[in-house]
Amino acid sequence: MRFALAIFSLATLALAAPSPQNANRPVPTGNCCVANTSLKQDVCFVNGQSGRCVPSASRGCGGQLTCIEDSRLTCNQNQLERGRPLCRLQGENIP
Repeated sequence: MRFALAIFSLATLALAAPSPQNANRPVPTGNCCVANTSLKQDVCFVNGQSGRCVPSASRGCGGQLTCIEDSRLTCNQNQLERGRPLCRLQGENIP
């Protein structure tokens, strides 16, 4: 009985753990975010790291937003974009 209760408790914690969400839009994985779906500052994953969908020419995504790792972003906590801090690839000044 205790074992079953422990398993149930762990399963409940796993389901309650926060996961990256983009207001029911897909969470992209890879260099380019989802065309005509992803929005600026959406959460994404690239090279095994979390990142953000931002405008950038660094990965050849054409007109699509590019998934840039959090470690390569410069963010302005005082300026929000879509409810999250405005982030851009370090060294790029793309609006």
